[in-house]
Amino acid sequence: MSERDYRPLIGTAIASVVGTIAVLGYYGYLHIAKPSDALLLAEYTMLKTIPGEDYKVSLKPAEQVAQCMDGVVVLFDTKQKGLTGVLVDDKKRAVRCEFGN
Repeated sequence: MSERDYRPLIGTAIASVVGTIAVLGYYGYLHIAKPSDALLLAEYTMLKTIPGEDYKVSLKPAEQVAQCMDGVVVLFDTKQKGLTGVLVDDKKRAVRCEFGN
């Protein structure tokens, strides 16, 4: 029996994987998440409304706009285009929303 040299086969496999990753990254199909992607952008507080009592809020609007998408509150940042996020509580549970009946 003769010994076979597997180095070219291993080299080709490694080059194929690296090449595939490079092409996927170049065309935007590969996103490597950074720790800054999950940073807390702003803190929110719920103001409890009591019938008959006044509450004060700022006239200046927040930098985020909320929308209900698939039953979850999604925030869109108005200053940084393309920045979106899901509204979560302090235990990282998504805040749900309902469409009007």
